[in-house]
Amino acid sequence: MSEPSELPSKAEERNAFVILAVFLAPALAFAGVGTLGLVIWLSQMYFGPPTG
Repeated sequence: MSEPSELPSKAEERNAFVILAVFLAPALAFAGVGTLGLVIWLSQMYFGPPTG
């Protein structure tokens, strides 16, 4: 069988956390909000604005 891989060091864990917390999470949030806004905008162009 294969050898068990060594555990990541504290520095590697910190770097992974920084990448996730500082770069990936905000980018995904920005993309999600932008996508939702685009979908709403396109649906209002197609179906018309909401009426009360």
